[in-house]
Amino acid sequence: MPTFAARLAIRLDNQKKKPINIISINDKMNKKLHLALTGLAALCTLQSAAQTVKLKGIAQTCRYDNGDVMENISEYVGWNSELGKSIFIVGNGFYAMTWDGANLSTPVKEPPVNKADFYSNGTFTDNDKAQWADNFNLLYGNSGALYVNGQAVTIYSRDEQSTVDEELFYVRKWNAVTGDMLSQEIRHKDDCLESAGMAYNPVDGKVYGLFYLTGQQLSEEITSDPDYFVDQDGEASSEDAGYCLCSIDLQTMDITPITPGLYYYNFVTFAINSEGRAFALTSGGANGTIGDDGRMRDINGNLTGAQLCEFNLENGMMYQVATPTVDTETDSVYIDYSFPIGATGYASQYRRQAACFGKSDPNKMYWVGYYNSGKGVNDWGSWSSLPDRDWRTNGKYDTALYEVDITTGTATRLAKVPNRWTFSAIWVDGDDASEGTDIDVTGGAEQTAYIALSTAENGAIWQQVEQGKQYTYRLEPAVGWKVHSVTFNNQDITSQVTANNTITTPAINGSLSTLFVTFETTTNGVQAIEKPASNVRILGKQGGISVQGAKGGDVLQVYTADGQLVLSQKLTSDSAEIALDSKHLYIVKVADKVVKVRL
Repeated sequence: MPTFAARLAIRLDNQKKKPINIISINDKMNKKLHLALTGLAALCTLQSAAQTVKLKGIAQTCRYDNGDVMENISEYVGWNSELGKSIFIVGNGFYAMTWDGANLSTPVKEPPVNKADFYSNGTFTDNDKAQWADNFNLLYGNSGALYVNGQAVTIYSRDEQSTVDEELFYVRKWNAVTGDMLSQEIRHKDDCLESAGMAYNPVDGKVYGLFYLTGQQLSEEITSDPDYFVDQDGEASSEDAGYCLCSIDLQTMDITPITPGLYYYNFVTFAINSEGRAFALTSGGANGTIGDDGRMRDINGNLTGAQLCEFNLENGMMYQVATPTVDTETDSVYIDYSFPIGATGYASQYRRQAACFGKSDPNKMYWVGYYNSGKGVNDWGSWSSLPDRDWRTNGKYDTALYEVDITTGTATRLAKVPNRWTFSAIWVDGDDASEGTDIDVTGGAEQTAYIALSTAENGAIWQQVEQGKQYTYRLEPAVGWKVHSVTFNNQDITSQVTANNTITTPAINGSLSTLFVTFETTTNGVQAIEKPASNVRILGKQGGISVQGAKGGDVLQVYTADGQLVLSQKLTSDSAEIALDSKHLYIVKVADKVVKVRL
């Protein structure tokens, strides 16, 4: 399979040097005029005084010394018994850095995370703030990320069982200003959410991205076309994979393929400017020669490295660039057409990177990429992949801020990014084309629907669900009661109950799952008010209940819904497992806790 080829819904003509008819002659003339005008605009921009630009983004830190993995610098704060989890302050977050035309500031977290806001003298003082801080541990966009209208979407790809078949996507949506996590869900790998990047188009109000698909995931409308170009490897298959320009609905996370086929370029970024023009960068540049200007060139003296490409958002095709070329055999001049606009002159690794445009300048693309290809001179004097153990000194994982000329593809390295930060999405703060639009990544409240599952005694309701999916339920305590605990398949997930009393299950991975909810009374009388609240936890489970956090000597009492005593025993330790018949409602009393549980 060729590395740089495109599977398109046209038949490629093998005649030497004959242009491929992807765009019309008028389109080509307009393209040349557009390039000339934008080139003039870029020249005027370079001649004007540099302005301070604040870039924000979704960032992760650099590398471990002992391996090729992302380093997650974290601080363990402590065990939060009320949330039922350990709390960490992590390196992940929303970060900002400023370019003033000469210097690039060190990325700083915005909003900041301050331990003193929720933890003091060994005690958690604000559980909501503690949970908020710990949520940044989930802010990963290793499969793509997007900023739009003050919100962010991150897609994290996780391989549950170290096999491709078990890969899942964790989709999380955020308030990019406050850092609040708005929602999270697990999507199956067949949803095809792995992308080289996503971007908002202010011209039509849609979001687009370059998504990684297989040949099997192309529509039959494409693959049944008699003009569909098929590589020598034969039919479309799961092994035949590449990128396809797609639109995406951020509320449902459904993608719609546009490109009539697949591109086999290794794309590493995707960005759309305020004029609705879409650009992508490829990885590349492993063996070029570095010139005096710092740019990389091939043996013919031409710039090489990462390549800049432009896409037509209507048909998903790349625009071609027309270049007058001399035939060395006949000295005649012909027009040569190529897909990439041109080379940046800088190497780029095939790793998560980000690019963006400011709304006020559609001709200037900012790119946070790698400083080199990850290769250099090794200990034996050979040009090869540099060792991970020396990354702090050999520059293997250094990153930099670049400015890319969209008329030629040539990039200018503005500055190294301090501390080697990488970004899965970046945007110009206060100058993003999506600001002020009505786009909402989570949708309106009126779109949320529930099914109330309620049973009488001696019965149950089973809901048919789909494996690999998550399900959200709203918990509604009776007057005088509150949610005490929630267990899913005997796992305590109480800490995941939202402020609105909703709970989202983990992904369904078996033929039968169980969700148990217990409710605690809030009106225990004078004695409960005078005494400090106990830490007793009562969890529903298959075949009975689990008691945790009690004290030896505490009395456990279990009643039926009509008040009949079923069980009374003195506990001998801080925990106990009690077997009870299923399909009944019980009232459980331990110390000052009065809890209802339906098994």
